[in-house]
Amino acid sequence: MAGKVGTKFFAMSLTAAMLSIFLYLMARTVLFLASARLWQEIVVGLLLLLAEGFTMLHAFGYFLNIYHGLAVADAPRITRDTVPELVDYPPVAIVVAAYKEPLDILDDTLTCFYNLTYPNKHIYFLDDTRYDSRSGNSREMAEYRASIDEMCRRIEVNLFRRPWRGAKAGMINDFLDFLAGKPVPEAVLTSFEDRPKDETEKYVIVFDADMNPLPDFVEPLVAFMEKYPKLAFIQTPQYYSNFEANRVAKAAGLQQAVFYEYICEGKSAQDAMFCCGTNVILRREALLDVGGFDETSVTEDFATSLRFHMNGWSSAYLNKICAFGLGPEDLGGYFKQQFRWALGTVGLLRSISREFLRGPSRLPAAKWWEYFLSGTHYLVGWVFLIMAVCPLLYLFTDTPSYFARPELYFLFFLPYVILTVTIFLYSMSQRKYRFRELAQGILLQAITFPVYMQASLLALLGVRGTFGITPKGGSTSLPMYRLWPQLGLALACLGGGVWGIMRFYHADGPPLALLANTGWCLYHFAILSSTLFFNFPEEDEG
Repeated sequence: MAGKVGTKFFAMSLTAAMLSIFLYLMARTVLFLASARLWQEIVVGLLLLLAEGFTMLHAFGYFLNIYHGLAVADAPRITRDTVPELVDYPPVAIVVAAYKEPLDILDDTLTCFYNLTYPNKHIYFLDDTRYDSRSGNSREMAEYRASIDEMCRRIEVNLFRRPWRGAKAGMINDFLDFLAGKPVPEAVLTSFEDRPKDETEKYVIVFDADMNPLPDFVEPLVAFMEKYPKLAFIQTPQYYSNFEANRVAKAAGLQQAVFYEYICEGKSAQDAMFCCGTNVILRREALLDVGGFDETSVTEDFATSLRFHMNGWSSAYLNKICAFGLGPEDLGGYFKQQFRWALGTVGLLRSISREFLRGPSRLPAAKWWEYFLSGTHYLVGWVFLIMAVCPLLYLFTDTPSYFARPELYFLFFLPYVILTVTIFLYSMSQRKYRFRELAQGILLQAITFPVYMQASLLALLGVRGTFGITPKGGSTSLPMYRLWPQLGLALACLGGGVWGIMRFYHADGPPLALLANTGWCLYHFAILSSTLFFNFPEEDEG
């Protein structure tokens, strides 16, 4: 699909999609202005317009990322096929910060670090476990600490500890200060490696505790960083190794695939890629220039990326799977992960808006566009709720009344749907993803709407939240009362569908309007019913 033919195809498709978006929103606005008279009509109609506008804006952003990724296909900068020759091996720090992670997971990760083929590497385990916490069993914590010491000694990994503060961002910042010779109160670095270190590391590679890199992970990234001295970091994909054995992990992995394919390629082509916190190499000089990782956000990687770009540094993405990790294995773990991501990302929207108002010229328009798209992504929970509730309101109260004219709706809406779905499925099929697989990721995101709503509301109110690791090593079904928003809305949609069928049977309203809104209710009921499917996440054997 790459090359001039693919670029021309998507350019034409993008033009057609943009036209369909404009025509649909124009038709919807005209219907709203012509029909909305009562206050409830105005409120519902305006919310629906905003929700649909949000959806189409982000769809257009996806199309643009595909286009930008293809537009540089003939002259790539950072790809697996354009790795420059590495003539020198500057020192690299391989870093993982962990808070009371399972020992077997840490052992696998640190062993993979040891097996990296890069010759001038220094491995550091940043033990962020709170051994002084009163909430844990003191004997168990002492045994855990001793096990960490023994593991680091056996694998020859340097061990860094300091009094707990600031979670992952604070730990890495203290570690960088310690390397630079700055005072870090009560910090202790115990060296277990078998060779002395002659100079301070030029690059820092950060992994999550469950991420296992392939042996050749480091060399191509260092080669690119050496060739392009203004690169602050290069991000690589995440891939979940428990992909096939668990429904939640599989669907979460497919969501990651959509992001790490065209979206990241498009962002990288515009020098607007942001750091994802793991499987990433960072230039130590750039980190020092921006004052280290941003400790004010629970998504310190995203927040720090903005600092890099504001300070004139560049970023890039290498679309090569070279590390494997563990995805969340149940809805509880997935919801926790998504809440943290949504809270931090939407929270940064305040900073993005503030920096933009201070000086729009400080970043190119393309970068502002990408940051605003990323910062607003998790508002999708509110959008889903509005989309699901509006057909219910029409079937039960005839609000908004302009739903009674669905012929205009379909005239302008169908071209948009056909173009969007076709481009999305075709583009992902070129990367060997099937519709059935992609549908699972879409369903999992949809049923997470109450988590996104809560997190985004707290973020907009300025609540920072606290960092928490995603649970690993097993899956547990949530009690049904924890899923009341999803199941309650599902029952409401089912009730709306039944009521719509009864109204159609008794000719109680415009037939086409009743069928259209009944169809939407049953569609949302089907989506929300998948909550039960994901709440029992273990795949059937056979």
